[in-house]
Amino acid sequence: MMLEINRFDASEPDFNQKLEKLLAWDEVSDQSVIESVQRIISEVRCNGDQAVITFTNRFDRRNVSSFADLEVSREHCQKALQSVGKVQLEALQKAAKRIRLYHEKQKQDSWQFVEEDGTQLGQKITPLDRVGIYVPGGKASYPSSVLMNAIPAKVAGVEEVVMVVPAPEGILNDMVLAAASIAGVDRVFTIGGAQAIAALAYGTESVRKVDKIVGPGNVFVATAKRAVFGQVGLDMIAGPSEILVICDGKTDPDWIAMDMFSQAEHDENAQAILLTPDKDFLDAVEASMNTLLQSMERQSIIKASLQGRAALIRVDSLSHAVEISNQIAPEHLELSVESPELLLADVRHAGAVFVGKYTAEALGDYCAGPNHVLPTSGTARFSSPLGVYDFQKRTSIIYCSKVGASELGKTASVLARGESLSAHALSAEYRILKD
Repeated sequence: MMLEINRFDASEPDFNQKLEKLLAWDEVSDQSVIESVQRIISEVRCNGDQAVITFTNRFDRRNVSSFADLEVSREHCQKALQSVGKVQLEALQKAAKRIRLYHEKQKQDSWQFVEEDGTQLGQKITPLDRVGIYVPGGKASYPSSVLMNAIPAKVAGVEEVVMVVPAPEGILNDMVLAAASIAGVDRVFTIGGAQAIAALAYGTESVRKVDKIVGPGNVFVATAKRAVFGQVGLDMIAGPSEILVICDGKTDPDWIAMDMFSQAEHDENAQAILLTPDKDFLDAVEASMNTLLQSMERQSIIKASLQGRAALIRVDSLSHAVEISNQIAPEHLELSVESPELLLADVRHAGAVFVGKYTAEALGDYCAGPNHVLPTSGTARFSSPLGVYDFQKRTSIIYCSKVGASELGKTASVLARGESLSAHALSAEYRILKD
């Protein structure tokens, strides 16, 4: 059976309406999911460890009686390093090295300057104390997510990194544990879903509350993260994976088809979009998809994703394609064209850009170095990839000299009285030097 993929022409009068409908995704507003998540969070807040055990047994099909059985020891993680194959271990270590090197460039330092009257102003940069990282463990295992979330935290100087990862039926991937060991994760709990987010946000008898939660998850995880925001910091509310490819029609259509598959295989709601001025190339890519799909391990997921949310779109020109891309603000943007630098200059909104036909998005997912935790669902218009800066906070430093306090006090007094805040004004005026 042939794939039925949306085909659009960007010159059509109703194109924007069709595109808007295609991009629409807001599962975290599903009322039944919200109500379920609120019940789970309430139970965890009231009953702590026991509630987490109950939900873990129910949703992950486990038979755990003690919370201690949900924690994976450091020794167990170390053993996982020996149990994975040599090739897999070397790949994890090489990826970790590249990720660490890239993120070390992001570290920010404290700074100060002194004004003529001796007043000192500055900013103090300090790491968060404790961070929780959520690593998906349902439909697939993601050791790469461990590296991408934990390494920037450790580079930032976070003292304790707590990892939660669901282990359905008690099964946990050794590569995930090996990655945790390599990345320097301090504690690992085999819990997932909204109950894991609640445990991290509010704490239980066995899990100390964290300052920030990072990492993607399913709709229940995303909804729970939104619910606890304010109690803890968040990286983002992640939607389904996305890829947008701009191609001039001169890349092997099999390459483009497989690049689109690489995101479609994540989830039935994942989105893959191709923009090209070459109508014949759209036909060629669609033919490649139909041929290559037959050999895919995750064929049913890819098919559902492509038929539900993918699109093959003809545009007037490559510059027109960039305009549409900026409108979409995709998580991943591939510039599979002969002169990608010319297009890159006009890209304003994208989580990550993969420049040139040889740069497959999959390289960024695993080992290029930049973070693969990226803004989705158009939030690249105002959000950035996960980085060291997400695990550091900034504190303003104000140290007034006697003369500086007097001069600033005169200005503060005027502004405070303009707001009818006399205590503010007097507090400043007490320090004004008398002539």
